[in-house]
Amino acid sequence: MVNFELDKLKHTTSGNFFLMAGPCAIEGEDIAMRIAEKIVTLTDQLEIPFIFKGSYRKANRSKGDSFTGIGDEKALKILEKVGKTFGVPTVTDIHESAEAAMAAAYVDVLQIPAFLCRQTDLLIAAAKTGKVVNVKKGQFLSAGSMKFAVEKVYEAGNKRVILTDRGNTFGYQDLIVDYRGLPEMQSFGVPVVMDVTHSLQQPNQSSGVTGGKPQLIETIAKAAIAVGADGLFIETHPDPAHAKSDGANMLHLDLLEQLLVKLIKIRKAVV
Repeated sequence: MVNFELDKLKHTTSGNFFLMAGPCAIEGEDIAMRIAEKIVTLTDQLEIPFIFKGSYRKANRSKGDSFTGIGDEKALKILEKVGKTFGVPTVTDIHESAEAAMAAAYVDVLQIPAFLCRQTDLLIAAAKTGKVVNVKKGQFLSAGSMKFAVEKVYEAGNKRVILTDRGNTFGYQDLIVDYRGLPEMQSFGVPVVMDVTHSLQQPNQSSGVTGGKPQLIETIAKAAIAVGADGLFIETHPDPAHAKSDGANMLHLDLLEQLLVKLIKIRKAVV
């Protein structure tokens, strides 16, 4: 694991945003290492602080036969290896209070899924590990209401909090991004991230498999940087069509470099 200061994410020496990126789920060691190596190479060249993302288990699935993981310990050890091999912090999501201490032994950032952002016991358990806690804003919540999530973590003795927006429910099968929420959440004194790829999901499809609009990834990312997001969250894969989870809204790994280069230009223009 890598020790890093949260304040450096808001005030990077390069002036760039930071990036949380990786596959939706840990599918195996080879592909995780390949994705990590590619992103580390890019972010080092572009001076973008990077946190590798991968879910060790997917608990929130529509269908009972959906892919949920390769085994908790196996996936967590892969995340640990990524962090040690490339010298980058890692993040994974947890779903129940009992998972907090287990995951904290392997990763640097514990992520609270959007649907669980009001679960007090889960937030407290994550906070008490001392790890950075990334809380995703529920699709059903206003940006302003996320101050209570921050307060729960603070009151548990942990001041290391990130908030991540992933869009708002818009009807039954779509999401929309309200960019006013980014500065509002920044007013709580924490780094704020735009989850670009999940905000383009189309949930509750009749097939039981979430759809998406990956062709709008660049649009959402550009707007977030223009508004002043501290960081971006992007799920990426070398073959999204065959990814085992959330392939419909992931960015193809080969497209990441050109996107980041464009975003750096926007960042320099607005800071």
